[in-house]
Amino acid sequence: MNILPWSLLVILTPLLGSLIALFLRNAIGRVGAHTVTIAGVGISFISAVIIAWAIVTEHASVLDVNLYTWASGGDMFPYDFNIGLLVDPLTAMMMVVVTFVSLLVHVYSIGYMADDDGYQRFFSYISLFTFMMLMLVSANNFLQLFFGWEGVGLVSYLLIGFWYHKESALQGSLKAFLVNRVGDFGFVLGIGLVLANVGSLHYSTVFNNASLLTKETITLFAGYEWSLITVICLLLFVGAMGKSAQVPLHVWLPESMEGPTPISALIHAATMVTAGVFMVARFSPLFELSNTALSVVLVIGATGALFTGLLAIVMNDIKRVIAYSTLSQLGYMMVAMGVSAYSAGMFHLLTHACFKALLFLAAGSVIIGMHHEQDMRNMGGLWRKMPITYVTFLIGALALCAVPPFAGFYSKDTIIEAAKLSQILGSGYAYFCVAIGAMVTALYTFRALFMTFHGESRVSHHTARSLHESPWVVWLPLVILAIPSVCIGYMLYMPFLFARPTFLSQSLVVLPEHNVLQIMQHEVVSPWQTFLHAGSGPVFWLTGCGILISWLCYIVWPQLPAQISRWFNGLYYILINKYGFDTLNDWVFVRGIKGVGQVFYRVCDQIIIDGWFVNGSGRMVGWMARKSRRVQNGYLYHYITIMLFGVFGFLCWFILRA
Repeated sequence: MNILPWSLLVILTPLLGSLIALFLRNAIGRVGAHTVTIAGVGISFISAVIIAWAIVTEHASVLDVNLYTWASGGDMFPYDFNIGLLVDPLTAMMMVVVTFVSLLVHVYSIGYMADDDGYQRFFSYISLFTFMMLMLVSANNFLQLFFGWEGVGLVSYLLIGFWYHKESALQGSLKAFLVNRVGDFGFVLGIGLVLANVGSLHYSTVFNNASLLTKETITLFAGYEWSLITVICLLLFVGAMGKSAQVPLHVWLPESMEGPTPISALIHAATMVTAGVFMVARFSPLFELSNTALSVVLVIGATGALFTGLLAIVMNDIKRVIAYSTLSQLGYMMVAMGVSAYSAGMFHLLTHACFKALLFLAAGSVIIGMHHEQDMRNMGGLWRKMPITYVTFLIGALALCAVPPFAGFYSKDTIIEAAKLSQILGSGYAYFCVAIGAMVTALYTFRALFMTFHGESRVSHHTARSLHESPWVVWLPLVILAIPSVCIGYMLYMPFLFARPTFLSQSLVVLPEHNVLQIMQHEVVSPWQTFLHAGSGPVFWLTGCGILISWLCYIVWPQLPAQISRWFNGLYYILINKYGFDTLNDWVFVRGIKGVGQVFYRVCDQIIIDGWFVNGSGRMVGWMARKSRRVQNGYLYHYITIMLFGVFGFLCWFILRA
C-alpha cells in the first residue's frame, strides 16, 4: 500500500481548514468555521488511522521521501535542505494521537467557545496548531523538525494569549514564548553541531554516522574536552526541556492555563509538550551512545515527576492542578527515555493523551457550569448536578493514578519498574521519585475530585440555581475519551512493550546493555496477569495510600488540610511559592537584565555616547571657539609677537633637524 497520499492528507487538510476559517471567516460565519476545520481534522484522523492500520496489518514499508529541495548551498556551501516525510510506526502513532485528540477538542470547542467573539479565529488557530504538530512528527530531517518545533511555539503563543484583553493572558503567552526561546537556543546549537560534523540534516544519514561522532571531542572551555555526541545530545535535550516543560524550564506551562480550556487540553495532551518526548525517542540512535546524556535526561525527568507533582497539592485552581499533573507525567515520560525504555515512554504518552485530555475537558465542563469559576474552594457536591462530567472525570482520575486496569496503570507502572531495573547512573534516585510520585499523584488527583464533586456544596446561591449538565457537544467528547482511558492500556500493553517485535521497534534503537524492557519481558505473560499481580508491588499500595489520605483530608476531616498547612508552614510556603522559581527568575533574569540595561543606559548611553561623543564634542568645539576668539583681539602688536614666536619656533625645529 502506498501511504504517501494518505500522509499528505493527514498533514495538509488541517492547514487548508485553518486558512479557510481565517481568511474567509466573515463569508462562512461561525458554522462554516467549525465545519471546515472539523472536516479537515476529521479527514486527517481517518487518514492517520488508515496509515497505522497499513503498518500494523499489512506491514507497509517505512516511507522516507524528500518531496522537494527547499534550499541548496551550491559549491560554496555544499548542503541541501529538503522538505520530506518520514512515516514509520512512531510517526503513525503520533499522527493518530494528535488528530484524535484534536478532533475531539474541535468538537468540544463548539460548545465551550459558543459565546466568544473570536470564534472563527479560535478554530483557525487550533487547526493550524494541529498542522504544525503534524509537520513536526512527520519530518525526515532536522530542518523540517525545527519548522514544526517553532510553529507549535508560535501558535501556542497566539492561543495562550487568545483573550488578549486580559493582562494575565498576555503575560502567560509572553512567558511561554520567552522560556521556549531559551530551550530553542540550545536546540539550534545542537542542530548546528550535527550539520557541521555530519554534513547533513537528514535523519538516516545522521543516524548512520552516529557511531563516528562518539570518537570525536569538542573543546567548550580551554583545557577541557567533551565527547561530541554527549554535547549534541545535551543541547538537543535543552530544546526538549523547553517544549516539554522540564525543570527548570517548566515555569511557562502552568501559565498556559490563561488560554481557553480546549487549548489547555490540546497543549497538554497531544501537542507542544509531547514534542520534546517525541524528539528524544526519535533521536534514540544518538542518545543511546551517551550514558551521560541518558543520566541527565533521567535525573531531570525524575525531579520533575516528583517535585512538580507536589505543587499540585496546594493549587486551588482546578486547571492548574491538572497542569502541574502534566508536568509530573512528562517527568515520567522523560524517566522512561533516560532508562532507554523508549517504548514505555511513548506508550505513556499515548495513554496520557487520552486521560489528560479527558480531565481538562471535564474541568472545562465544570467551568462552564460554574459560569467560569475555577477555584475548587467555591465548588463541592457537583456530582448530582453534572453526573456525566463527574463519571468521566472519575475515569480520568483513576487512569491518571494508574489504578488497575485503567490505561495509566499499564504504561506508568512499566516506567516505574524500568527505573528500578536500570543500571544507568541516577536510576536509584529516579526510582524513588517515580514511586513516591505515584502516591503524590493519587493525593492531588483525588483532592481535586473530592473538592469539586463531593462534600458540602460551596457554590454561590446564584450559580447553584442555574447549575446543570453541559450540552451534548461538550459531554460527548468526554464520553469518547473515557473509553480509551479505560481500555487502551490493556489492549496495547503487549504490542507496544513486550511483543516480538514491538510496534515501535522499527523506529527506536536500544543497545543490549540498556534494554530494561527485555529483562521485564521474561516476567510478563499477558495484561490480565499483570492486572492480577498489581497488588504485589509497593506502587499499588502507595497509590492507595494517596487516595486514602485525600479522602480523610477532604471528606472525613475537611478542616485537617488547613491545620496541616499551619503545622508545616515552612513547607507550605515553599510549595505555594513554587520553590521560588518565579521569584528567582524575576530577581536574576527580569530584574537582573533590567539592572544591566540601566547600567548600560547610564554609563554607555548617557555618559559615554551622550556625554562624551554627542554633547562632549559640542562642548569641545565651543571651548576651542572661546579660546581661539581671544587670539583675534584686533591689536597689531599681538599678531606681530605671535608671528615672531612662530618664526623662532620654526628656526629651532630646523636647527635641531640639521
